Amino acid sequence: MYDFDEIIDRRHTNALNTDGFRDYIFHADDSMTFPYKDEEFIRMWVADMEFATPDVVIDGIRRRLDRRIFGYTRVFEDAYYQAFAAWCRRRYGWDFPREQLVMSNGIIPALYELVEYISAPDEQVLFLTPSYAYFKYAADHNHRSCVCCDLVRAEDGSYAVDFDDLERKAADPRTTLFIFCNPHNPTGRVWRREELERIAAIAERYGLWVISDEIHCDLTRSHLTHTPMGKVMPDYGRLVTCMAPSKTFNMAGLMISNVLIRDEGLRAKWLSRHYNFDNPLSIAAAQAAYEEGEPWLKELQAYLDENFAFTGKYLAEHLPRAGYRISEATYLAWVDLSAYFRPEESLTMFFAYEAGVLLEGGNMFVQNSDCFIRLNLACPRSILEEGLRRICVAVNTRHREPYLRKA
Repeated sequence: MYDFDEIIDRRHTNALNTDGFRDYIFHADDSMTFPYKDEEFIRMWVADMEFATPDVVIDGIRRRLDRRIFGYTRVFEDAYYQAFAAWCRRRYGWDFPREQLVMSNGIIPALYELVEYISAPDEQVLFLTPSYAYFKYAADHNHRSCVCCDLVRAEDGSYAVDFDDLERKAADPRTTLFIFCNPHNPTGRVWRREELERIAAIAERYGLWVISDEIHCDLTRSHLTHTPMGKVMPDYGRLVTCMAPSKTFNMAGLMISNVLIRDEGLRAKWLSRHYNFDNPLSIAAAQAAYEEGEPWLKELQAYLDENFAFTGKYLAEHLPRAGYRISEATYLAWVDLSAYFRPEESLTMFFAYEAGVLLEGGNMFVQNSDCFIRLNLACPRSILEEGLRRICVAVNTRHREPYLRKA
C-alpha cells in the first residue's frame, strides 16, 4: 500500500507549483500580494501531483547515481526501448519498431519543433477546443494560423466531436496539421475506438499530419482503457505519437518524453536539428517506471477514482448549480461555473483572492471554455476537501453579498 494521504511540503524546492505561480498564472513578480500567505494557498492548478514519486523511480535514479559520471548521454542501449515498448504492449495492445522512437525533453518542446518541421508559414494548424493552450502557442511561435473545432457539450456534461465541423476545417487546403489530445485535456474524455476511427478517416482523407499528444494515456479511470492513435492508424505514415512518464509517475521536472515518428523524412529532420542529448538520471527514472511502476499506478488510479467521486458529491451538496462530470482520464476536474459567473470575469483572480485557492480558469484553454475552472485532484483527500470547501464558501458568499471587486 502506498500513502497518498501524506502531505509533502514542496516550498523552497524551486517548484513551479509553489514558488513560481505568480509569474505563470498572473504574469506578475513577487510584489503581487494576496490576502493569503503563500503557504496558506491550496494549490489545484498546474498539472503535477502532490504525491511522492514512486520509490521504484527514486531507486532507479539512485542506481544511476552510483555510476558517478553524468556526461553527455543518449538512449543508446536497447533496454529503454524494451521497457517502454513492453509497457505499451501490456497496457494498450500496441507495438512499434525501435527506429521510430526519438527522445525529447518534453512534449511541449517537441510540439514547438514539430510544428515548424511539418508545416509551412502559410498553412494552418487544427485542434479541438477547449484546448491545452500550448497547442496554440506552438502554432503562434512558428507563425502558423490556428483553426479551432469546438467540442459539443451535452446536457449531462459529456463532450463529443462535431465531425461535420472537423471535416469542413480539415478540408481547407491550408490545413495541413491536426494536433490531437488523446485522452483530452481539459475535458477528460477518453475517446472511444469508433470516434478515433472517424477522426482517422478524416485525417487520412485530406492527408493531414497528425500529432497525437497522449501524455495522459496512463491516467484513465480504473474501468477504462486508452486506445493509441497508432493502433487505429496502423499504416498511416503522417502520424506522430507523443507519450511520457511525466504525468503518470509525477516526474515532470525530469524532462523526458517519447516521440514516435513514423515518416523517415521527418525523423531524419528531427535527428539532424534536435539537440539530441538526454539527462542520464531521467533515462534511468523513466526506465524504472516502465519496468516496475505499474503496481503504484494501479493504486494511484483507485485513489484518483475516489477523489473524483468525492468532488462530485461535495459539489452536489454545496454548489449544486455547478456543472460537473467525472473525467474519464487525467487527474483534472473540469467544472462549469456559468451559473455563478459572467464570461468576462477572471476566475483565477477571484479564487486566489477570495478563497486562497490557486486554479486555472477557462480563459487558459483557448475558447469554448468561458466560466469553467480546471481543478487538479491529484492531492491528498484532506487538501482536496479544504480546497473544495474554500471554493464553495467563496462562491456562495459572493451570491449572498454581490461581488464588487473589479474582475
